[in-house]
Amino acid sequence: MANSVYVALTRQSGLMKEMQVVANNVANAATTGYRSEGVIFAEHVKSAGRDQASISMASAEGHRTEMTQGKLSQTGGKFDLAIEGEGFFQIQTPAGVRLTRAGAFIPTPEGDLATPDGYRLLDQGGAPLFVPADAGDIAISSDGTLSADGAAIAQIGLVRPEDPTDLIREDGVRFRTEGELIPVEDTRILQGFLEGSNVDPVGEIARMIQVQRAYEMGQAFLEREDERLRSVASLITK
Repeated sequence: MANSVYVALTRQSGLMKEMQVVANNVANAATTGYRSEGVIFAEHVKSAGRDQASISMASAEGHRTEMTQGKLSQTGGKFDLAIEGEGFFQIQTPAGVRLTRAGAFIPTPEGDLATPDGYRLLDQGGAPLFVPADAGDIAISSDGTLSADGAAIAQIGLVRPEDPTDLIREDGVRFRTEGELIPVEDTRILQGFLEGSNVDPVGEIARMIQVQRAYEMGQAFLEREDERLRSVASLITK
């Protein structure tokens, strides 16, 4: 197979992956706490031999997560929490501690605060936050201190990965990391607010059109190259 075909195929594969990522961003433009994603391309250069131009192939090697602040919307919900600044909530899942910016929590029958999926919110020490069933007035201050009837009972723990590139997305709003987690300071928690997606829908649609056009151009090249190779093979076999 000609080198030009190999180069075009790796490009097409990368463009397909980017289109999937862009489509996922658009689909989650209204998802609470969603962080938009991008594709990282890597260039592989290989020598084609003496006095020959080298071969350069680009492939989609990884993903990056956009950390810009999403829009904050007031809901008035007692357990709706938004992070203003950097950091993540910690939640306990069967697979271990995960990070999220989606702050819609609900009290469980046992008194823990949990996500709609049932994953418990953790405090600074990594323990589940407990809200007494008979508590009247529940307040959460900007530093994450949770108070019941005026008495402080826990503090929500906000963390960030030591290296932001260590974040591994597990679904739209949950992440894990194999690196160290660092407590976050100078970040506010807003009670009665939720952070929306940080996706720029207009920008993503524009990017989708660009990727689609680039893919169509690559496909047209491959079809022409296929016709050329078939013609050459036909002449050789005659």
